[in-house]
Amino acid sequence: MLLSRSKPAAGPATVEEKEKKKKKLPKLEDFISVRDYTGAATLLEFERANNKSSIELAMWAAYCHFHLGDYKKAMAEYKTLSETKGAPPEVWVFLGCCMFFLGMYKEAEAASAKGPKSSKLQNRLLFHLSHKFNDEKKLMSFHKNLQDIVEDQLSLASIHYLRSHYQEAIDIYKRVLLENSSNGGSKKDFLALNVYVALCYYKLDYYDVSQEVLAVYLQHFPDSTVAINLKACNHFRLYNGKAAEAELKNLSDLCSPSFKFAADLIKHNLVVFRGGESALQVLPPLIDVIPEARLNLVIYYLRQEDIQEAYNLFKDISPTTPQEYILKGVVNASLGQEQGLNDHIKIAQQYFQLVGGSASECDTIPGRQCMASCYFLLKQFEDVLIYLNSIKSYFYNEDPFNYNCGQAKAATGNYKEAEEIFLMIQSEKLKSDYVYLGWLARCYIMNRKPRLAWELYLKQETSSESFSLLQLIANDCYKMGQFYYSAKAFDVLERLDPNPEYWEGKRGACIGLFQQIIAGHEPRETLREVLAILRNTGNAQVEYIIRIMKKWAKDNRVTVS
Repeated sequence: MLLSRSKPAAGPATVEEKEKKKKKLPKLEDFISVRDYTGAATLLEFERANNKSSIELAMWAAYCHFHLGDYKKAMAEYKTLSETKGAPPEVWVFLGCCMFFLGMYKEAEAASAKGPKSSKLQNRLLFHLSHKFNDEKKLMSFHKNLQDIVEDQLSLASIHYLRSHYQEAIDIYKRVLLENSSNGGSKKDFLALNVYVALCYYKLDYYDVSQEVLAVYLQHFPDSTVAINLKACNHFRLYNGKAAEAELKNLSDLCSPSFKFAADLIKHNLVVFRGGESALQVLPPLIDVIPEARLNLVIYYLRQEDIQEAYNLFKDISPTTPQEYILKGVVNASLGQEQGLNDHIKIAQQYFQLVGGSASECDTIPGRQCMASCYFLLKQFEDVLIYLNSIKSYFYNEDPFNYNCGQAKAATGNYKEAEEIFLMIQSEKLKSDYVYLGWLARCYIMNRKPRLAWELYLKQETSSESFSLLQLIANDCYKMGQFYYSAKAFDVLERLDPNPEYWEGKRGACIGLFQQIIAGHEPRETLREVLAILRNTGNAQVEYIIRIMKKWAKDNRVTVS
């Protein structure tokens, strides 16, 4: 047994080996060169605790905290340094960078202004702050100061990305990669740019291309938080939430407690991948941490049909990206339709038109969906179908798409195709919706299948919606000359609500059905049911109509009693 060794597996270390170990004590440069900022911070903490504190060590400590994403600690270090005599003036710019990442934009601008005016980093920081403040004039001013150096070009690419100019960002990243390669540089030096390129392709909906580009980086750094998260997001778009969650499990295993942002990112994305599970517990605290958290919480409220809460969460937000404009449109359209507010419907239509008509979105799938939605709200269904038909190959089995497409087809009179599309829908929630039932019943009637429309009604419980469905069947069947089911529907309506209009409808349907029996278009046996339906009414006209029908039945030897 291994527990009962009689002699050691290895002898004591030699003097030479001990000397080697002493020589290999880590230095700060060793940690920094391999980007082990946790190790570097620990070493610095040890050295400073042993009365070796200096401006240089404090600068390195702040640098390590910044690269670990602990911007509060880095900010505290730089604040102390800014008050220390002999500290370099660049400290103010570094302090501004920390404040920027903490969302303290005004403070970042004030701190940066105290730094050296010739600083390229200061110009890049102010460039980004101008974007945050939506100050186009200042943005262009700092843009002019950017030089053809890698740092400035990457800063420009990031602004392009933030402004949804993804192709422009890709062009810059690819040019930097190409120039670095042609100048004899190591491809590994700029390997992370592949992640940025992949992220841009993800935003352009090229998920498979994004995966290919991302794989280049993951081969070298398989434990990258950002890269694995992006891979999971690609899987979510290409496959499903379970595939994405499997990728995120690897990320959660790798995530260190010190890297708070990664933990927040994982929690946020798991909510999305799981279809909104635990949304109310996870998303509210992340609204000011992860930009998408607010959007996904709004989506959650919409799916729960809590339209007012979705509107309240989003009403004070000015949209800046296509996704925000689209969501703003959806929220306003939902609220307008739910509460009958035309102003909100007009606002929604404008948002959809803005996205669908923009040069960057007009040929994308969301852009065409927006134009379809815009025309849907305007009730221009011919135009709706132009846009829906152009993207239907991407949504063949999508219930919401088929639901909208079916309505548009029916609204343009193409009831045969509309019926086929409605019957493809699998969602029980949609199939129990009155709008769905009403359109499907109308399609059945227009396609001369009134019995199926009547069966739809029979499956419904008594409610205001079933009453409305009954009215639709009664009137549509009457228009189409399907008097048997029209008479049955008007009969039930009259018994539920003794409105004279229902009697008139029933009388007309019964007489129309009688004519069809005489003409041989309906079985003679049906006359017995017609008489039973008429007897359910106490109107004085009933006896006269029944007498005429009975006389015809007697003359033509039709048994009605």
